[in-house]
Amino acid sequence: MIAIFYLVLQLLKLYSYVVIANVIVSWLIAFNVLNTQNKFVYAILEMSYKLTEPFLNKIRRFLPNLGSLDISPIILLLLIWFIEMCMKLYIAPMIF
Repeated sequence: MIAIFYLVLQLLKLYSYVVIANVIVSWLIAFNVLNTQNKFVYAILEMSYKLTEPFLNKIRRFLPNLGSLDISPIILLLLIWFIEMCMKLYIAPMIF
């Protein structure tokens, strides 16, 4: 049970890194630092897009339109942090 607890915590941490990488790559593409015609860049962008967009789209449905400002990754990172804290505070004492 302890191994599963730590595995879930590590997966949440890894997913938060994927969200941050998705934001950074999208900024680099928006400022024409990265070219999407490059197959490697496109593969990374597509992978991060497929991993993050299902959750980001669900969050965007509840947010008001802020123009070109997208705060859904910030809210997703806050939700991941909240889940991690709840796991550490409420589930960990039951396991240990």
